Amino acid sequence: MFKKAKYIIMLHVLPPLVYAFITFIKLTTKVRHVHHETAYRMWDKGDTFIVCFWHGRLLMMPFANRRGKGKVLVSRHRDGEFIARIMTYFRLGSIRGSYRKEGSISSLREIISDLKNGFDVAITPDGPKGPKYSVKKGIIELAKLTGKPIMPLTYGASKKKLLNHGIALFSHTPFPGLFFCGETRYT
Repeated sequence: MFKKAKYIIMLHVLPPLVYAFITFIKLTTKVRHVHHETAYRMWDKGDTFIVCFWHGRLLMMPFANRRGKGKVLVSRHRDGEFIARIMTYFRLGSIRGSYRKEGSISSLREIISDLKNGFDVAITPDGPKGPKYSVKKGIIELAKLTGKPIMPLTYGASKKKLLNHGIALFSHTPFPGLFFCGETRYT
């Protein structure tokens, strides 16, 4: 009974709360995109990307897709379902599966189809099991197979020290700076 209640909370109650929290962070943060010129130019031509970012950088990534046509490769595990449900609030789709595990053929077909149909596809090349910050071969193989460029993407945030001598005592942005950076790479 407890497991079922926990599962219901995780899939039905928490996703809108997480969405609200992440949106609050964005609304109270000054966001700046850097090295975006190539991406914008290619989007204007209708091109798509394989977007990659580290697994530890998931939190603010929904705001990086300014075009609004994207899908994220998400595991079939219960945690993946939680992430997929949060992504729907950001109007992002999900592709359930993995490049190297059971069911990967259908995931690969869906990724290729989505790239052809105008969607950017986001993948974490280090995956949830790691090794951390190490690119696995799958994303490189996918780029070669589809001919689509890889856009590595990350973000950084700066802290603002409040109440320091010589600095204003009040700031309307509790999270003062967020920078997205992505530059296209071809294989």
